[in-house]
Amino acid sequence: MVATSPPRNDLRYTWKVTASSFLGNTLEYYDFLVYGTAAAVVFPKVFFPEAGGFVATLSAFGTFAVGFLARPLGGLYFGSRGDRHGRKSTLMVTLVLMGVSTILIGLLPGYDSIGVWAPILLVVLRLAQGFAVGGEWGGSMIIVLESAPPHRRGFFSAWPNTGGFSAQILITGVFAYVFTLPDEQLLSWGWRIPFLLSAVVLVVTFWMRRSLHETPVFTSAVAADPQRATHGPIRRIFVDDWRNLLLIVGLRFAEALPYFLLTVFALSYGASIGIEKGQLNNAILIAAVLAFVSHGAFAALSDRIGRRPVYFFGAAVVFVMAFPFFAMLHSGSTVLIVLAYVLVLNVGHNAINAIQPAFYAELFPAERRYTGAAAGREIASVFAGGLTPFVATALAGADGSRWPLVAAYVMVGAVVTMIAVYKAPESYRRDLTTTGTSVR
Repeated sequence: MVATSPPRNDLRYTWKVTASSFLGNTLEYYDFLVYGTAAAVVFPKVFFPEAGGFVATLSAFGTFAVGFLARPLGGLYFGSRGDRHGRKSTLMVTLVLMGVSTILIGLLPGYDSIGVWAPILLVVLRLAQGFAVGGEWGGSMIIVLESAPPHRRGFFSAWPNTGGFSAQILITGVFAYVFTLPDEQLLSWGWRIPFLLSAVVLVVTFWMRRSLHETPVFTSAVAADPQRATHGPIRRIFVDDWRNLLLIVGLRFAEALPYFLLTVFALSYGASIGIEKGQLNNAILIAAVLAFVSHGAFAALSDRIGRRPVYFFGAAVVFVMAFPFFAMLHSGSTVLIVLAYVLVLNVGHNAINAIQPAFYAELFPAERRYTGAAAGREIASVFAGGLTPFVATALAGADGSRWPLVAAYVMVGAVVTMIAVYKAPESYRRDLTTTGTSVR
């Protein structure tokens, strides 16, 4: 039984949906990124103490990447469920699975207590995180997109996608305290605090989502085709929409590479060249706060001039800033480091990230929109996101001297995205109830 939908263009309800999706995406990114921060700083010693420093770091980043391997499966499973049975009920499941997995990581004994079972259980819980995230992002964006006024879809759907930055603010604040603890306390119980605190966001978001309705687009689709639950959206996206899936893979590189490079890899790389963790945490915090302004501005602009030009601009900035970022990082100057983060994240990355939800979802028709957008993004996450810290660490080398290879890696990813933008159709004026668009 599908819940009734609210009146179309009800701005009060649209903001309510946006707020609940923002909190859900904050929890998603908080859980995922708190793992990345711990993998860069703590996990090598807690879960891989028998490995050497460089090998232990690679091992910890390997478990970070594992979570991304489960994301496409989660995107396919939860996307199919959301397209057949509803956005709201699916989002309730992904929320609980994500939150519980993170809390359990915070309770997990280390290698010194249970030996090899510690990293094994860590990988299992990381896979559960990834599986949940695969369905959370797509659903939280689409429920906003399909509830917003048509001419402001980009603007409203951009706010949940700032969840990564609100999560980064929370993580930076929590770790600012955790990093002040003596190493013995940090490695025994201090690192657990950020994982256990996710329970607060979980409870608040669960309470808000309980009162949501299904979207007008979804309820209209159900009314038009009551037997839609028997359809197979997974098969159809690979048969009918495979070009759009490939497009999304290409579109993600210029967004995911710099994000995980600056928020995960840079924490361990910075330490190898003598930069204090506090400097990088402060730069990330400033960029995270500014992200709310840049997301709103870029998303509103995309509602006026289209998704493609804004997206291409962001990819071009990422390309241009690849080498200058490392030069500014190596300067050791706090001002230059902050400026580097602002240019790459707030100007380059945010121009892309702000309009991803609308751009991706608008490529697919209503009956397989959740499946297509979620699966496409999460398949891309394996190549463009999860492997970034691991690949960047391997390219830079044990002493970080091969950093130009990392910069070149980012530039190649930006070029791939610019080509994908060129091939993509413009979608910002599309009627969400009609057949999906395709590659030009």
